[in-house]
Amino acid sequence: MSAEPILAGAPWLISGGTARVLQLLGADGEEARVVGGAVRNALLGLAPGDIDIATTALPEEVVRRAKAAGIKSVPTGIEHGTITLVIDGHPYEVTTLREDTETFGRKAKVAFGRDWVKDAERRDFTMNGLSVDATGVVYDHVGGIADARARRVRFIGDPDQRIAEDYLRILRFFRIHAAFGAGEPDRDGYLACIRGRAGLASLSAERVRMEMLKLLVAGGASAAVLAMAEGGLLQALTGGVVYTGPLATMVAIERALGLPASSTRRLAALTVAVTEDAKRVATRLRLSNAEAKALDSMGHRWWRFATKDEANARRLLYRLGAEPYHDRVLLGWARAASDVHSSRWRELAELPQRWTAPKFPLRAADFIARGMAEGPALGHVLTLAEDAWLAADFPLEDAALASIADQAAARVSRERKT
Repeated sequence: MSAEPILAGAPWLISGGTARVLQLLGADGEEARVVGGAVRNALLGLAPGDIDIATTALPEEVVRRAKAAGIKSVPTGIEHGTITLVIDGHPYEVTTLREDTETFGRKAKVAFGRDWVKDAERRDFTMNGLSVDATGVVYDHVGGIADARARRVRFIGDPDQRIAEDYLRILRFFRIHAAFGAGEPDRDGYLACIRGRAGLASLSAERVRMEMLKLLVAGGASAAVLAMAEGGLLQALTGGVVYTGPLATMVAIERALGLPASSTRRLAALTVAVTEDAKRVATRLRLSNAEAKALDSMGHRWWRFATKDEANARRLLYRLGAEPYHDRVLLGWARAASDVHSSRWRELAELPQRWTAPKFPLRAADFIARGMAEGPALGHVLTLAEDAWLAADFPLEDAALASIADQAAARVSRERKT
């Protein structure tokens, strides 16, 4: 075990809500430390992110002290010893030190304890097994400091055993490596993930979705997903063919355009060739309605962009709207396997920034004035006129609009007579 004052003076430890919780739960015979990802992030020079705190105080004592201090407490996971304290609208998850007595995924049975070593040893990866007290002293019981500095994601203890405790740790291994690791994944951990891959079938779709979407937006997503594919880990999750090349291209395109990483776009690049793929993946991962709709839209005839000129692209932008259009162009670009610096694809992708689609200027009144009665025929003539307006490249001049309206009305009249 090592204890080093590596984070002494860190502003997030010495002021604000974190300092208040540590002081509240670290007095009168009890001890409290920040644990897990916040410590890892701080060592890597990143923002701490969500603050998780471990304490020797039992849950009821945490609640009692919070109430006495006027702090709101919420029993978010009290069966596992977790209480969420809310300070100035910000949540702090507080968990009493634990030891696993039986392990079977999320339903592990735990006993409360006071042993910081055993609490660290029950966590997943060494860089997540660190803790820091209010003075900035970082406690390392599992070799996490060295691994964090080397950006090496390594299981605590026996990798096979840790995976068997919760098969979601397979996905977490690759997700944490993609976000914080460097180089190739730890070989012992990687081989253990391959050996345990059958256990992925036992995971709920919701848990898989959460990890996959986080993995896909991590900095090292392309390499991590490729390693998963080579280890035979992806088909069990997606239920179909995966396309690691288009995923890598999508990542490169987003970076070339200065776009934030999009989990939905990247998932489409990885899994969607046709709309049937989008429906399968949406069901398999239980995507939200918005995510499923976006995936389905991207998968619909994306290949047509390979031959579209700007006039055709404007018509599609009008039909789809800016965001769906943009995502579908990027999927077409990623699947075209062309240069990520292609000027033609960039022009198509940036069309919404250069051009805003006008609103269709003709209305029902324009056709009623031409003798059309209200009813189904009116809707039909509006559709015909809109199609003609798009084909004419969005004219707004009165003469052009009158010609389009006259021709559409005449066509409907002829159709009704035959």
